[in-house]
Amino acid sequence: MLLQRGTCDFGLKAEIAGAEGAAAAVIFNEGTIGAPDRNDVLIPTLTGYDVTIPVVGTDYATGRSLVDLANDGGVTLRVKVDGFINEDVETNNVIAETPGGRADRTVVVGGHLDSVYTGPGINDDGSGVSTMLETAEEMHELGITPRNKVRFIFFSGEEQGLLGSDYYVSQLTKGQIKDISVMLDFDMLASPNYARFIYDGNGDEHGFAGPNGSGNIEQVFKDFWDSQGLAYETIPFDGRPNYDAFTTAGIPAGGIFAGAEGIKTERQVQLYGGTAGVAFDKCYHQLCDNLTNINNQGLSEHSDAAVHAILTFAQTQSSINGTGKGGSKKAKDFKGHHKMR
Repeated sequence: MLLQRGTCDFGLKAEIAGAEGAAAAVIFNEGTIGAPDRNDVLIPTLTGYDVTIPVVGTDYATGRSLVDLANDGGVTLRVKVDGFINEDVETNNVIAETPGGRADRTVVVGGHLDSVYTGPGINDDGSGVSTMLETAEEMHELGITPRNKVRFIFFSGEEQGLLGSDYYVSQLTKGQIKDISVMLDFDMLASPNYARFIYDGNGDEHGFAGPNGSGNIEQVFKDFWDSQGLAYETIPFDGRPNYDAFTTAGIPAGGIFAGAEGIKTERQVQLYGGTAGVAFDKCYHQLCDNLTNINNQGLSEHSDAAVHAILTFAQTQSSINGTGKGGSKKAKDFKGHHKMR
């Protein structure tokens, strides 16, 4: 069965194809102009689905040619796959937290350590991980004692299907879930052709709200970029990053994002600069996501916002999940100490 990328997961496509009697599945790329990740050969991720047939991925041009042949009178496609089933491989999340602070108002800060098979992952998600590491180091060096505990979680297995974050949340008790006040997700903060995106926590712009308190997280990011005179847009919770397991468990969540395979519009160029008609990150999930794939200005603007949010929720005196009423002199001193080294 010949299938095109889009809408549902690769694994779901392959599972349905097998259930419908297909002997094999060929999934070809989407074909968005100007987005290499949507045109090159893809590697389907099948984790989490009951796939019983061989599955291969191909580029858009090959898939399009097969569709054309089929439309012109039919084509016979033979698929031969030499493969083996790996044994389960154990991997680990890396977790570090402040020794002090109220544990019943824990602030979880998350990013992911892994990258796709085909790319080094410097923007996705080295940019988020480096911001988290620098934040933790500077909190220690500046002697910042948070009012609420801050837990930095470097998730593994994100690119294989959010495995690390799903597992982490699945192991929490009801009490431990209740003790997490907010989850802040930082994934891709330095896209070369970047925008400034904030997750729509209260759902007033995109129709899907996060758990109670998520709108307050959204507002903290908005207020900060407003104070810097920087434009931004909101984007919906789409279930792709590590926040998904937390929102499913009822934990307020939010974050910022510099853009991935989406194409920048002329209007967005007016807001952020850059180039219209080109992906926010043309190297998304590609071999070229290396050290040359970082926009330092974008990283600075996003990491400033990330630090502000972390310190805001770390210092808040409110017992309500998610609040913008935090602050301390130490938090003000913290700004500017978090650039990527």
